[in-house]
Amino acid sequence: MPQLTDEAVPEETRPEEAVAEESVPEETRPEEALPDGYAADGCVAEETRPEESMPEETLPDGSVADGSVAPDGRPGEPRADGPLRDGPLRDGPLRGEPRPGECPPGEPPAGDSPADAPRSGRAGTWMTPEAYGASRAALWTGAVVLVTDADGRVLVQSVDYRADRLLPGGAVDAGEAPCAAAARELREELGVDGHYPLGLAVDWIPADTPGFPAAMRFPGEILFVYDGGTWTPDRIGSVRLPDQEITGIQFAEPADLPALMDAGDARRALSALRARINGSGVALLEDGRPTMPTALDRLGVLRTRRIPQHGAWHAGPVPGQLPVRDHSAWLFAPDGRVLLLIARATGAAHLPPPSAAPTAGAAPLGYRVGDQGAVHARTAARLTAVPPAADLAYARLLATPEQVRELSDWGPAGAHELASVHNARSRLSLPAPTRTPLTELPESGTHW
Repeated sequence: MPQLTDEAVPEETRPEEAVAEESVPEETRPEEALPDGYAADGCVAEETRPEESMPEETLPDGSVADGSVAPDGRPGEPRADGPLRDGPLRDGPLRGEPRPGECPPGEPPAGDSPADAPRSGRAGTWMTPEAYGASRAALWTGAVVLVTDADGRVLVQSVDYRADRLLPGGAVDAGEAPCAAAARELREELGVDGHYPLGLAVDWIPADTPGFPAAMRFPGEILFVYDGGTWTPDRIGSVRLPDQEITGIQFAEPADLPALMDAGDARRALSALRARINGSGVALLEDGRPTMPTALDRLGVLRTRRIPQHGAWHAGPVPGQLPVRDHSAWLFAPDGRVLLLIARATGAAHLPPPSAAPTAGAAPLGYRVGDQGAVHARTAARLTAVPPAADLAYARLLATPEQVRELSDWGPAGAHELASVHNARSRLSLPAPTRTPLTELPESGTHW
């Protein structure tokens, strides 16, 4: 049976629902536009404008009277949304044309090159690669390594070209990574192989730093400080100095560094050492000074010599026949850290006396016998609160037991005391603390 088209069906035989929409008079099908731009039938209402209401007078600057701008800003060109011959409206660029906001290959953004400045009405920021490269500041780059021994003293070396002591390290070669330069310098200067991926500090050294001859034309330097760790006696004994440049090494008390080194080098070394003890990550320095000082920096910790206590460690109570010269305590907070006192005037670190705060579970920990038979007794207990500060000459901080040891000069027996401290912490059912930045407690105290 032949299939009839719509035109073959007589008008009177078509079903009512088959009548085309265009046959319905406009006045019989009003379409109410809703406030949000949707028509009553749920479709998005397109904005239509009568042609006569849209005059498009092209202005000299390439814009048209309705506020739009021709794609390339040239007067007399057709608009991107205008008719293309007698076809449909353009909804995008022709093949090969840049889209609005794009630049032709190899050309600067419109309005950013000097030639576009008059047309855009603003100065351009575009630069040639040569001009941009010439505008960048050139700085030296260096890498040094901070090494300590088991007593917390810092390795410095003597050189044949200046009187000051230096941390091992030197210049970063062209195309060389700073970390690789640090390893190379220690191999060349000390004969020790190693890898030092952990950074402690990055220092910006200004161009006007004293001590550089004018003929050197020092432009400033970015210097990386890496963590060389704690060297054992065997590793120290493996050091082999070259025939020239390095004349000797020594391990110096941190407080002695300003007397041995250039002022800026000493500041940098102490800032890096505090960053290592603090466990706060890489310290950003400007001429050796931290841009974000920690509690250790603010209090000037390690700026004075530590009090040596090198006597042998004995766990347990002090025998009755021994006279006790002083009594201090490891007072544990609930997170496993301990209370530490820092003298504001000197930066010296001290364990507090047992009476410094309310405690529970106190028990003798051990003792040291110092010079001339002096006994230094230790107690361990759990803090229940920290009262308001009674002596403002001391700052009160929470630190891990390892941080306390690194801020103290206890000699080889410090490891044995630390083992007793962790045994006491376990007895008090407290967690092992992770290394975090030391926390200064408020003068008003705290409760748990």
